[in-house]
Amino acid sequence: MNYYRYTETELKKLLKTMVILSDTREQANDHITGYFEKKGIPYKSKALSFADYSAMIPADPDMGIMRDLFFDQSVVIERKGSLEELSGNLTNGRERFKDELTRASKAEFHLMIEGKSFSDIINHRYTTQFNEKAYMASLLSLQSEHGFNLAFIDRNDAGLYIYSFLYYHVRNKFLKG
Repeated sequence: MNYYRYTETELKKLLKTMVILSDTREQANDHITGYFEKKGIPYKSKALSFADYSAMIPADPDMGIMRDLFFDQSVVIERKGSLEELSGNLTNGRERFKDELTRASKAEFHLMIEGKSFSDIINHRYTTQFNEKAYMASLLSLQSEHGFNLAFIDRNDAGLYIYSFLYYHVRNKFLKG
């Protein structure tokens, strides 16, 4: 995507208009939307083809942007609220999860897991019967196969992580042209 080269001041002004997109099917995310509201970060619910979060820049003819710019095909964040939820995606819902990863193959895909760590998988600190070695192998195999990024984020920092990651992705798109 080719973008006009903005000055640092223009770019900061433009990035202040960035809107976080939250998939219409996203549930139990009040802690995230609450963070956005507290910080005055614009967000809206929109049906996304895959994943839970992305970003857009609204049209701004004065800045040379004649229509809304959507980044939901170039960068997305898939949020898992727990290791139990992810466990279900790696077992019973594995084919559906793989289909989503395949649909997102042209996008930078980030899997964000709230409130736990890789150590929690290794030490079976979750409430499903999924064996920890199989869990780890399944997750890392899919990561290798589909090339997604993996982030374990404290629940209290989820909104900040989503906003910051998308902000810098969009910023870099404008800087690199």
